[in-house]
Amino acid sequence: MEQAGRRLLELGAGAALVKGGHLAGDEVTDVLVTAGGVRNYRHPRINTRSTHGTGCTLSAAITAGLAAGRDVESAVTAGLDFVFRAMKSAPALGSGRGPLDHTVRAS
Repeated sequence: MEQAGRRLLELGAGAALVKGGHLAGDEVTDVLVTAGGVRNYRHPRINTRSTHGTGCTLSAAITAGLAAGRDVESAVTAGLDFVFRAMKSAPALGSGRGPLDHTVRAS
C-alpha cells in the first residue's frame, strides 16, 4: 500500500490515501503517503452491512476538512474518524449494503 502511494506521488499527486478496507483481517489499515512521510491508520473492522457510500463519504469529509483550512493529515484523520463512527452507528436499513449514519457529529 505504501509503495502504491509513493508511486502516485511520483506521478504528481500531492498526497495519496490508500484504503485497506477490502483486505482480510480483524483490523483495517489505511495508509496516507505525503512528501513529508507515511502515516498508517489502524481501526478494528466493524461487522456491518452498512458500507454503501463509505468512499464517497470519506472523500467528502476530507474535502470539507481541507476547505475548512485543515492540513492534509488532519483532514484525513478527521474524515476517517467520521466514517468509522458513521459505520458504527448506521441503522442497518434494507437487506443489502445499507447507508452510513451521516448524522454523526463531525470532529
